[in-house]
Amino acid sequence: MVKRASAWVESPLQMLCAVEAHHAGLLGPSAEVVPRAGLRALRVTRRELRRLPLPDGLELAEPRERMPRRPSAVGDAFSGKVQLRWLTAHPGRVVVVDDGLATIRLLELLAAGPYRPLLRARAHPGLLRTALGLAAALRLRAGRVTVFTALPVSRELDKAVTEAGVDLVRHDFAWLRGQPPSDPGPAERTVVLGTSLVRNGLVHRDRYLTWLTELAAREPLAYYPHRREDPVDVALIRERPGITVHEAGLPAELRLRGLDPGQRVLSLPSTAISSLRVLLSPRGVAVEPVEVPDDWWTSRAAPALRSHLTEVTGVTG
Repeated sequence: MVKRASAWVESPLQMLCAVEAHHAGLLGPSAEVVPRAGLRALRVTRRELRRLPLPDGLELAEPRERMPRRPSAVGDAFSGKVQLRWLTAHPGRVVVVDDGLATIRLLELLAAGPYRPLLRARAHPGLLRTALGLAAALRLRAGRVTVFTALPVSRELDKAVTEAGVDLVRHDFAWLRGQPPSDPGPAERTVVLGTSLVRNGLVHRDRYLTWLTELAAREPLAYYPHRREDPVDVALIRERPGITVHEAGLPAELRLRGLDPGQRVLSLPSTAISSLRVLLSPRGVAVEPVEVPDDWWTSRAAPALRSHLTEVTGVTG
C-alpha cells in the first residue's frame, strides 16, 4: 500500500501552493492537505478549492489542531509548531511550499549554510527561540529539502541555494490556470489589493488612506483587504465614497482569476504581484505595482527592508 503524503498548511496561499505541489508530482500519487484549525481564512479557502476539480489523488482534510507526525510538506518553515515537530520526528524529505515573501527569506538562510537559525525577518528572538531555530535548521538540512515557489528568484540566489544542496522548483500555478473562474470578477475597472504594511507599522495609515480616497475620487474601486489587515482600517476604507470593500479571506490568486480584459489590479509591494501577473496577463488584465513614496514609510521600515520588498515584488518605480 502506498503511503499517503501529508501537507501541513497555516495560510490560504500555503494551501493553494500545496495543491499545486501535488499537481506537479512532488507529493507522490496520494496526498492530503491538512489545514491548521481555528483559522477562518483557511476554512474559506478550503471551501472554495473543494468547488473545483482537485488533482487526482488529493484530499483536502478537515482542519486539525495537531499537525501530522511527519508532514511531507509544510508552508511555514519559521513556524514554531513546525520546528518543534521536526525535533520530535526527523523530517527526512520535506517540500516547503510557497509562503510569499517568507520563502525568499528561507532561501537566503538555506543558502548561507546549515548553522543559520530559521527565524523570521524582523524577529527579535530570545535565546530559547534562537536555539529552536538553529536546531530546526540542522534537522531540516540533515534530510532532503525542496522549496516550491512561484516567486522570481535571482540567478545568484538560485545558484547559492543549489550549491547548498537544496532543490528549488519553480511553478506558475499550472493547476489553477486550468480551472474556470468560479465567480465573475467585480464590475469596477480598478481593483486594489489591501496591504499588511500598515498594520505591521511599516507604512503610515493616514498616507495610505489619503491615497485610496484620492484614487476613488477619480474612479470607483473594488478593494480586497489583506487577511491580516486591521479591521478598524477596513471599516474606515468602507466608509470612503467610491470604494466597494469585498470580504477578506481567499487568496487573491483565487478571487481575482475571473477579471476581464481592460481591468487592472493595483498593489503596494506584495508577492501577489508576481503570481497575479502569471494568472491575469494572458487575459489582458494589467497588474500594476505601486511604489511606496518615501514619506509613507515609518521609522520601523529600515532601508534594507524597503529595498528587499521592492526588489522581490517587482516594484521598480
